[in-house]
Amino acid sequence: MDIGLEEIQQQDSQEEQQVQVTEETMETASCDVEETAVESEVSEENLEEKRGIVNEDAEKHRKLRDELNNQTKEWKSKRDSLNSKVRELVDEAGKCREERDSLNQKVRETKELRDEWNQKVTALKEQLAPYRNEKNDEKNEVPVKQLKKQLQDLEYIQQTKSLGKDKENEIVKQISVLARQIEEREKTFEQNDEIKELVGQLREAKAQAETFHHQVSEYAEKAQAAHDKMIGFYEQADRLRKEADAAQAKFIECKQAADEEHKKHIEQIKSVHEMDKDSAAFKGKKNSVRGKKKADVEGKKEAKEIFERFKAGDKLSTEDLMALQKSGYL
Repeated sequence: MDIGLEEIQQQDSQEEQQVQVTEETMETASCDVEETAVESEVSEENLEEKRGIVNEDAEKHRKLRDELNNQTKEWKSKRDSLNSKVRELVDEAGKCREERDSLNQKVRETKELRDEWNQKVTALKEQLAPYRNEKNDEKNEVPVKQLKKQLQDLEYIQQTKSLGKDKENEIVKQISVLARQIEEREKTFEQNDEIKELVGQLREAKAQAETFHHQVSEYAEKAQAAHDKMIGFYEQADRLRKEADAAQAKFIECKQAADEEHKKHIEQIKSVHEMDKDSAAFKGKKNSVRGKKKADVEGKKEAKEIFERFKAGDKLSTEDLMALQKSGYL
């Protein structure tokens, strides 16, 4: 079928208009790509700035967490050291308590022995009393017991009071006389074999009672010293235990604060990772859009070249026709 001149002119006019539109479309597409690129760069900059702020905040929480963890270790070390000293003091106090209890047991046992010998002393005195009274009654003499009391009183005056020379000489003379009288009376009293035996037993009983009395006093003093040491150890342990409790409270306080800072650090790190994902997705999308726009522009350019060849009378292939159709030329 032949085509008229008018139709060819109309077709040429339409083709020129279409080429012009295509070129305008290509220019518009190029502008869109540039605008999209600018917008992408702005958004990416904002995202990167925000990421930097969040990452900086995460680092602050990390540093504070590490500082608090160091403090936690220090408080834990102090607490453990104090508790160790408390255990040592309690152990020492326990040893003192055992020593005190052992000594108190010896005090009780020795008291029983002392009391037994004191009872023997009393019994022997009671046995000797009739003999003494009988001798005193026969000679109408002052009892030896009373003489000894007078002697003790004079010795006390001599030792505790300030006396003139004459008075002191007088007292010394009286002491000498009383001591001689007591000695003579006791010698006379002990000439009787039966009395002599009782007196010997009495002296032995008194010596034994006195020995055990000294032991009671010695054990009691040692027991009291052990008790005082025990109380001292317990008091020290109580003071250190309070310090250990305070260290434990600070340990818990720092640990909780460190855990909180760690939690905040992790939250910020997660936010940074999410931003990294968003940034990667954003870059992928941007690259995809740029690639599509670039492909469209290149497709239009290729179609223009094909159409120019078509106008020049070249024979087009099926792929060329599809490219023209895809770009809107057909």
